[in-house]
Amino acid sequence: MDFTTLTEYFVLVVVVACLVVGYIIKTSLDFIPNKYIPTLLAILGAVLNVFVSGLSIESVVYGALMGLASTGMHQAFTRFIENKTE
Repeated sequence: MDFTTLTEYFVLVVVVACLVVGYIIKTSLDFIPNKYIPTLLAILGAVLNVFVSGLSIESVVYGALMGLASTGMHQAFTRFIENKTE
C-alpha cells in the first residue's frame, strides 16, 4: 500500500482540533460518558474536514478517520506518559 495517497487527505488542523476537543470533553465535561468520545470526534472530524477540504465522500470519510486517529493518539500518549501496560 502506498501511503503517499493518505497525505493528500490528511489535514493536521483537523487532527489537532479533534485532539483538543476530545481532551476538553474527557477532562471537563463529566456528563458525557467516555464511550461516546470516539463517536463525537469522528463526527467532528468529518464536519471540520468538509469545511477545510470541501464537500465530498472522501473528505467526510477521511475527516472521520482523523477524528478517530486523534482518539488513538491521545490514548497512546497517555499510556506512554503514565507507563501503563495492560
